[in-house]
Amino acid sequence: MGRLKDRIALVTGAGRGLGRAHALRLAAEGAAVVVNDLGGSVDGEGQSASPAQQVVEEIRALGGRAVASGHNVADWQQAGELVALAVAEFGRLDVVVNNAGILRDRTLSNMSEREWDAVLTVHAKGHAAVTSHAMAHWRGQAKAGATVRGSLIHTTSVAAFAGNFGQANYAAAKVAILGLSRVAALEGERYGVRSNAVSPSAYSRLETTLKPVADDTFDTFAPANVSPVVAWLAEADCPANSQVFQVYGSQLLVIQLASVAHRLSTQGQWTAEALDRALDGCLLAPPRLGDFVEGL
Repeated sequence: MGRLKDRIALVTGAGRGLGRAHALRLAAEGAAVVVNDLGGSVDGEGQSASPAQQVVEEIRALGGRAVASGHNVADWQQAGELVALAVAEFGRLDVVVNNAGILRDRTLSNMSEREWDAVLTVHAKGHAAVTSHAMAHWRGQAKAGATVRGSLIHTTSVAAFAGNFGQANYAAAKVAILGLSRVAALEGERYGVRSNAVSPSAYSRLETTLKPVADDTFDTFAPANVSPVVAWLAEADCPANSQVFQVYGSQLLVIQLASVAHRLSTQGQWTAEALDRALDGCLLAPPRLGDFVEGL
């Protein structure tokens, strides 16, 4: 058994792509895994139990412990039932990997309210709903005198750092997840809960511009390259808290958000003329996707 022996993990969106890779890695390190996946299409339509069950069967075939879940994480009540399933099946919950997501790409001038709401609901609300119920579980354990070593691992994106054309809904959701992770770290500290965010660059159903390479070449954008970082964050004694990581291939970036670039002052209230003078040469260049992922 590996470094996650006796840990109980829940992974959302774990039927395919990154979520599947995370679930398999956590299981390989010794964790029991709740494999959650609604089984819908990339845009969130439809439902199937097969993807989650297939991953469960893979884990069990390798001697691991796993159970499938088809709960909709964007439904607050079902998110609670998902956490309850983990506790009922394995006795408690130690790790939550919030990974489920969909895409509805559209420029702002063409985006419908439904396309905006669907993406924000699955990503932002889906992360928040599972986190809320997991936190309530850990709070209850802590108040009962148990030692809690909980780990929340949220999935953000370079779109949150630099934006991406046609993805205002997705980028907004991924920025919201950064705020969620930070608050969860602040609130969870009293219970023994850590919260971190991971931005993966890997090919998946959501990321189709990146392609696999030949079998004899290291595959920089393989989903499995991200999973060791997720597994490390899931460890009981991992020191990371309130961190943001960008991961792809052999690259690991520690992202610093909301740092002060310039601190300017004036006499009394700002005037337009004072702003002209003070901000001359101080305005920042917008970040680019290539700042975070080489080759983009």
